Amino acid sequence: MELKINNVSFSYSSVPVLHDVSFDISGNELVSILGPNGVGKSTLIHCINKILAPTSGTVLIDGRDVSEIKLKELAKQIGYVPYSANDSFPLSVIDTVMIGRHPHSKWGSLDEDLDIVYETLRMLGISHLAMRAFNELSAGQHQKVMLARGLVQEPEILLLDEPTSNLDVRHQLDVTKMLKRLSREKGILIVMISHDINIAAKYSDKIILMHEGSVYAIGDPNQVITAENLRTVYGVTAEITKDDDAPHVILKDALPMDEELDGTAAKSPA
Repeated sequence: MELKINNVSFSYSSVPVLHDVSFDISGNELVSILGPNGVGKSTLIHCINKILAPTSGTVLIDGRDVSEIKLKELAKQIGYVPYSANDSFPLSVIDTVMIGRHPHSKWGSLDEDLDIVYETLRMLGISHLAMRAFNELSAGQHQKVMLARGLVQEPEILLLDEPTSNLDVRHQLDVTKMLKRLSREKGILIVMISHDINIAAKYSDKIILMHEGSVYAIGDPNQVITAENLRTVYGVTAEITKDDDAPHVILKDALPMDEELDGTAAKSPA
């Protein structure tokens, strides 16, 4: 499945957030969107899945404009895991995850749906939480349950807004490795927002680096994760080493807030 973003812009009232964002991604890849806070990463995800309508430009899935696809049909193609869950009702974990099966539900499908849900819980190592109340779980457990709900949709594209934000380091690695494996085994295009540059660089097939509401660079991690790009986008100095052929960032210092960036970082072709 191909996801094509054509000159997408978005503004909240009169405040511009995205500016002419364009890129094409497809296939069974893990793609990470990086960039500092406020550059429009979550807004871009919301434009892809119809939570927001772009001010201008188009989002195409296999050549179809998402604005013309009904929500239930779109939910069979795109899964979405938000940054945090606001579910406050005392649903059990199993019932919370079952919500993700709604786009596929039909008469007599309950047993099949339950099999998919329990298999997903086992895969994430949380089957023991099945009958627990969702609103009584820890933040990290919440995150895994919401990831399970997105996966049981069996989407062709899975959008994740910081899926490891509430997990400890070990589980951040476990979940990211699992996402990489799922992209291969199930043929899913997985797009995740991340703030961990090194984990993203180690496991992603492609990096989209955003800066001031636009795509600053896109490509494989070695093309995008450079000292020059990090200086311009994040305002930091860094040394880039190698970890199994992937770039590994050693942060050195933050640039003074009032320092004028010299603009020497080359923009990678989008």
